[in-house]
Amino acid sequence: MTPLVRSVRSADTLTRDALAVLQPGFTGTTAPDWLLRRLGEGLVSVGLFGRNVADPAQLAALTGRLRAEQEELIVAIDEEGGDVTRLEVRGGSSFPGNHALGAVDDTALTRAVARELGRRLADCGINLNWAPSADVNSNPGNPVIGVRSFGADPQLVARHTAAYVEGLQSAGVAACTKHFPGHGDTAVDSHHDLPRIAVDLATLQERELVPFRAAVAAGTRAVMSAHILLPALDGEHPATLSPAALHGLLRAPATEGGLGFDGLIVTDGMEMQAISATYGIERGSVLALAAGADAICVGGGLADEDIVLRLRDALVRAVRDGELPEQRLADAAARVRALAGRTRSADVGEGVAPAPGIGLTAARRALRLTAAGPYAPLAEPAYVAAFTPLANIAVGDETPWGVAAELARLLPGTETATCTAEAAAAAGTAALVDGLLTAAAGRRVVAVVRDVHRHPWMAEALSTLLAARPDTAVVEMGVPQAPPQGALHLATHGAARVCAQAAAEALTDQRLSPDE
Repeated sequence: MTPLVRSVRSADTLTRDALAVLQPGFTGTTAPDWLLRRLGEGLVSVGLFGRNVADPAQLAALTGRLRAEQEELIVAIDEEGGDVTRLEVRGGSSFPGNHALGAVDDTALTRAVARELGRRLADCGINLNWAPSADVNSNPGNPVIGVRSFGADPQLVARHTAAYVEGLQSAGVAACTKHFPGHGDTAVDSHHDLPRIAVDLATLQERELVPFRAAVAAGTRAVMSAHILLPALDGEHPATLSPAALHGLLRAPATEGGLGFDGLIVTDGMEMQAISATYGIERGSVLALAAGADAICVGGGLADEDIVLRLRDALVRAVRDGELPEQRLADAAARVRALAGRTRSADVGEGVAPAPGIGLTAARRALRLTAAGPYAPLAEPAYVAAFTPLANIAVGDETPWGVAAELARLLPGTETATCTAEAAAAAGTAALVDGLLTAAAGRRVVAVVRDVHRHPWMAEALSTLLAARPDTAVVEMGVPQAPPQGALHLATHGAARVCAQAAAEALTDQRLSPDE
């Protein structure tokens, strides 16, 4: 076949294949016209975010409209449960996150939670979930993983990752296990910069890769790459752009030290600074496809037609310029279409019995109480001091957290104050705490913290508060790495709404009825 004939034959095919490998987002709760047009031209994946979700009925109508244009369609969402929720972005999740499930360490419970979450996604027409996180939380200072991880033990993370994959996919929703080859040992958030993990290959095999092997064995349909640099694997390119990581390690057979994964490889969001600030989105997308990725995730930040056209044209141009093999693009597009066909909406979620209370049940089981002595349950309105860190981008600042709302349901009249690092720096710790105690006006105080071990200002403010009011109860809604403090210390292992419900029940010795 001559180059001329090949070019003519490939003109329309290249464009359709380039669109097929994109997983773009959009704004609004209805499908824009440009998105519907592109679905007719070859796009077969759409990514949803909290901005696209109002309620289950609206979401089902939205996905139905998309499938009216393209029946075999991947509708993906980043719904981890726990702190990272899109289905319940404005109210908080009905499911605890991974860290809570890891704390319980009951794989049957993890499987049941993931199955119920999958059922709800399927009911809304979603058939790919960018979850679970299989990262081993080996660095307690990690600013972006934390409670999104099942824990710090690779074997625990592995068995719960496998259970989660099995549960989610039993509801007909494909799992996308992330962030390969493991984002847990980073001190940098890849939304902002390029993390570097300086471990040797033996450590990678014995720690980070253990849960991913379990996910592959459990049949995960997709794996999401991480924008992290591992010099022991590839000294130049982050994993998303590294042939050694994707083609070599993830795809290579076990006999060659690889994972033997044959499903869909999805990139993490390409507009994240770890890629966009270093390579640019277009160049990064070309390199990712060339390295072995099959689907380009974009749309968390850039969510319009322009980015879709820019990436489409960049991929077509790269093939024509010889930078990206045409067969590599064709293979990637074929994998995307195969998953789209395998997860058709008609086959999703059928025969899955609802388990509406499973999230609160799991949150209650994850709660850990440490008392310094006898502690009388709260019986009157309390004062909640919420020491609030800056939310990472994955969690976002739109989703509420804390215990005040749930505590007020049991003790009407409960009030709350939000304390930040900026407020502590401006007023000084002593003045900040004095203000809290003045506002509390003699009421019992509940201090709510999130990863207190990572925030010196928070630790100082909490210690000052406890010195003044030793009867204060402390609720840690992040990773409970710091020693327990307070007259009563509650570790919820996450900030989901059901974790707050469980904590409020423990503080008052009352039960809230499940409202899922």
